[in-house]
Amino acid sequence: MNKPNKNNFKIVDRIIKLQNCASTKQQLQLVQQISLSYATGEEELLELLIQRRIIQKIDLSSLDSVLFEILSTSTSEKIQYSLSNYFSNGIVQLKSSLNVDYQPLQNLLMAYDYKEADKLTQLQLCKLAGLDRNSTRNWLYFTDIALLPSDDLLTIDLLWRMYSRDKFGFSQQRKIWLKNSADWEKFWRQIGWIDQGVARRYPDEFTWDIDAPHGHLPLFNQLRGVQVISALFNHIAWHI
Repeated sequence: MNKPNKNNFKIVDRIIKLQNCASTKQQLQLVQQISLSYATGEEELLELLIQRRIIQKIDLSSLDSVLFEILSTSTSEKIQYSLSNYFSNGIVQLKSSLNVDYQPLQNLLMAYDYKEADKLTQLQLCKLAGLDRNSTRNWLYFTDIALLPSDDLLTIDLLWRMYSRDKFGFSQQRKIWLKNSADWEKFWRQIGWIDQGVARRYPDEFTWDIDAPHGHLPLFNQLRGVQVISALFNHIAWHI
C-alpha cells in the first residue's frame, strides 16, 4: 500500500489557507510559494481558478486576480494551453448597457499594458457620454458623468481591479479619497499624481506597472480641476 505523499497534504493545507486569506499581499505570497515549491503547484492553482470561475462562478475577488497573474507568467506549455483554453478572453465577464465592446480593454489589461489601457479607458468614457457622436471634444465635463451607465462604469472598474491585484480602478481611488476625508491634496499625494506639490507630467512621470502606488491608475486630468473626478466618485454606481 502506497503511503500518502506528505507534499500532497502540505499543498492542500496551503490551498485551504489561500482561500481563507483576505490579504492580497498574503495571497500573492502563498500563490508564489505554491507555484514554486511543488511539482504540481501550478496545476493545483489552475484547478482552483477553474473551480472558482467556471464551476462555482463565485464573485470575483483579489484572489482570482492573483491566481491569473501568476499563472500567466508560467513557463509550462500545459498551463499556458489550459489558460488559453479556459480563459482566452480573460476572467471578467463583460457587461454594458450600451453594447460597448470591452474586450479590447480586457486584452490590454490581461497583458498588463497599463498605459494603452488608460488611453482606451478615457476614449470609452467619452464614448459612453456620447461625445463620439455629438462632439469633437475628447475630455469629460462634470455634467457628462451622470450619463455614464452604472453597468459600464462598474465593468471598467472591475477590469482595472482584476488585472492589478485590486490596486487600481475608480472604486479603489474613491476609497482612498474617502479615507482622506475628501481632501484632494492628500488624495493626489497618496496615489502619486503629484510630487512635492507639483502635478506629474503625462505620460513619463506616471508609473505604468504594478509597482505604482495604490489607486495610481486609471488617470484623470486633475489640472482641469476636481469637478469631473468628484462627480465620478459620487456616481450612483458606487451605491448599488
